[in-house]
Amino acid sequence: MEFKRKIYDKMLKWKKEYAPHYALFIKGARRVGKSTLALKLGKEEYKSYIEIRFDRAPNEIKNLFVNSLEDLDILFNQLQIFYKTKLYPNESLIILDEIQLFPKARQALKTLLEDKRYDYIEIGSLASITKKAKKF
Repeated sequence: MEFKRKIYDKMLKWKKEYAPHYALFIKGARRVGKSTLALKLGKEEYKSYIEIRFDRAPNEIKNLFVNSLEDLDILFNQLQIFYKTKLYPNESLIILDEIQLFPKARQALKTLLEDKRYDYIEIGSLASITKKAKKF
């Protein structure tokens, strides 16, 4: 429990000091609680959150990260409709889980972060860190 609390405290520090300019990247072995911690942060610290699991996401969601970057309003509206969750500017979190399975979502993060509308957490097992992600 102590270990999870320390990590969660670092996640809170990221939210306060680095979001929305940087995505938080949580990397580690499978089945150690990465997604659980991200969901806890979403539930406790944000007005709303969406978790996109790239191991289960349909092609229509994946395609948004490729074809809708020129009009982010379309991307965000489609996410809200599909996940039945309202996103609030500066008060919502988007969790990109199993991101190593869909590298185009990692590439899209640069555009999403420039928009500064929402905060982002990337979760992956094998993906490498980009310069627009903060490692804690």
